[in-house]
Amino acid sequence: MKTAVRWGIGGVFAAAIIGYAVWLVVTPSPAYQFLVHLYLDKPFLEHTLEEWGILAPVLFIALQALQVIVAPIPGDITGILGGYLFGEWMGLFYSTIGLTLGSVAAFVLSRWLGTQYLQRLVSPAVWRKLGFIIEANGAALCFVIFLIPGLPKDLGCYFFGLSPMSFWAFAVISTVGRMPGTWLLSAQGAHTAAGDYVAVLVLTALAAAVALALHHYRTRLVEWFRGKRFRSAGRG
Repeated sequence: MKTAVRWGIGGVFAAAIIGYAVWLVVTPSPAYQFLVHLYLDKPFLEHTLEEWGILAPVLFIALQALQVIVAPIPGDITGILGGYLFGEWMGLFYSTIGLTLGSVAAFVLSRWLGTQYLQRLVSPAVWRKLGFIIEANGAALCFVIFLIPGLPKDLGCYFFGLSPMSFWAFAVISTVGRMPGTWLLSAQGAHTAAGDYVAVLVLTALAAAVALALHHYRTRLVEWFRGKRFRSAGRG
C-alpha cells in the first residue's frame, strides 16, 4: 500500500508539471512568453527574482526543475545565478532542491509513460548511445553520469526511469552526484556578486581543469559500463 501511495503521489506530481509545461508550449500564452524571456534574458531574470522578494527562491527552484524537464538551456547559467543572488550555500541549497525535483519528475514521467515515449523524445543516435542504461541496475553508473561534467544528466533521468533502479535509489544518488558541480557553480556566482574576482578565476580554472580531465575519461567510462552490461547479458 505504501508503495502504491508513493507511486500515486509521484505520478500526479509529474503529470501536473508536464501537463502545465505542455500547455505553456502549445498555447501562445503570456506565461510561456514570460518563461522564455526569463531563460533568454539574464538581467530580466535577475530583476524578476529580486522583485519577487521572499518568493524568489520558489521561482528559482521552479526554474531549476523546469530546465531539467523541458527547458532548452544549460543548467550552468541558473546554477551560477543562484549563487549570485542567494549566496554560495543558499544558492547550492535552492539549486539542489530544484534539480532534484526536476530529476525525479523526469524519472517518474519516463517510468510512467514507458519506452515508446522515450524513443519518440530522443533521436535514434541518442537511443543507440544511451539505451544501455535501461538494462543497467548500477548505482555506480548513475553516480558517474551525474558527477562528471558533460555527460547527459537531464536525458539520463529519463533513461534511468526505464531501468530497474528504484525511485529512492535514483533520487539519492542523482542528488549527491550533482552536488559537487552545483556547489562549484554556486560558489562562482557568490564570489562574482561579492566582487572577489580572484576567487572566481581560481574556481573557473579548477572547474576547467577537472572538466578537461574527466572529459578525457568520460567516454571510456561510459563504454566500460556499456561493455560490462553486454558481458553480463552474454553470461546470462
